Amino acid sequence: MFSWAKQQLANVAGTQEPEYGPTAIQAVGKQEGDPTHTELTKADMKWVTMESTSLETQTFYVTADSGHFGFLQVLYSNVAGLRITVQFNCKLFYPDNKKPALWTSDPLENYGFDEEQFSFYADGISLELSEDGSSYILKSAVNDNGLVNLKFTKTAPGFVAGKNGTSYYGTDPENPWGSMRHAFWPRCSVEGVIITKDGEVDCKGRGFLSHALQGMKPHHAAARWNFLNFQSPTYSVILMEFTTPLSYGSTVVRTCGVATDGKLLFAGTSADVKHIETKQDAENEWPEPTSASYHLEGKTEDGKEASAHLEGSLGERLDRVDVMAEVPGFVKAIIASAAGTKPYIYQFAPKMTLEVKIGDEVKKEDGAMYSEATFIS
Repeated sequence: MFSWAKQQLANVAGTQEPEYGPTAIQAVGKQEGDPTHTELTKADMKWVTMESTSLETQTFYVTADSGHFGFLQVLYSNVAGLRITVQFNCKLFYPDNKKPALWTSDPLENYGFDEEQFSFYADGISLELSEDGSSYILKSAVNDNGLVNLKFTKTAPGFVAGKNGTSYYGTDPENPWGSMRHAFWPRCSVEGVIITKDGEVDCKGRGFLSHALQGMKPHHAAARWNFLNFQSPTYSVILMEFTTPLSYGSTVVRTCGVATDGKLLFAGTSADVKHIETKQDAENEWPEPTSASYHLEGKTEDGKEASAHLEGSLGERLDRVDVMAEVPGFVKAIIASAAGTKPYIYQFAPKMTLEVKIGDEVKKEDGAMYSEATFIS
């Protein structure tokens, strides 16, 4: 009962949680009877908009034929059921990082959803899912520095790990007090433009959609993250990995998948990320990775053993994001009181060669990679 009381205090005040151990998280895809993955239907793309503390995002990543790379994100936040805030973020990197990245982050007013919670609207912005559930159109005029008109069309099946993509937190599996869910469209075609003060950027190319829901305070859910988005002419490789705080036994949870046009080759939770070389960041003491490996394993639909591997130097980082400096005030309010919390995101876009093995057949292909290493606590 004392642990429960401390946990309730942590929910409200953001204080450090007691150590429950690894049995207090039911990781996605690891429960008896769970499938490796489940393909998404249109019904799975609804916004959940929880009534308790949560962060829900739809993030659209662009890998443009022009060499530009970026992401666009609608972020819906609820603080303790008392205050809801919605934000639109846009980040655009230029080819070879030769110009400073475009970054806009704007609060949204008069937000809402359609009746079925598929599409989102606010003053100056709309994000609409098509009737057949195969594409999104995102239009934004909320910031003159980055006017957005893009269409993302799914070209391979979407998926979640396990049966519903969700990990649950709590000492009673039947009554969890927190959750984490990820749903992905790993391979999309992108068309449209982002209009900046310097001119129009043609975003024609490939894309990736991540729909994420953290049903608890972010620093209680995860202490570290690794993220990979690799896009090549033939393959898309997605890997999301987070490590829980010590409260939940520093448990590593992963979702991963490899897709090609029209087909999900394999997906599930069998993956591994290694920071092969690191350097100490003098400003915050985090071990910034300088080279890394990403390895995914699974089985194809016809039962063949399959894997995907990327390894090499991460090159010069694109950016280092001080989350506490960048995020809106509502996120600060969630995590400011947590001792030892100093979230930074390291962003990279090296050129790497993917090795895909299916059965005895091995193929290699160069592609555009974007990765993040996030340290929270």
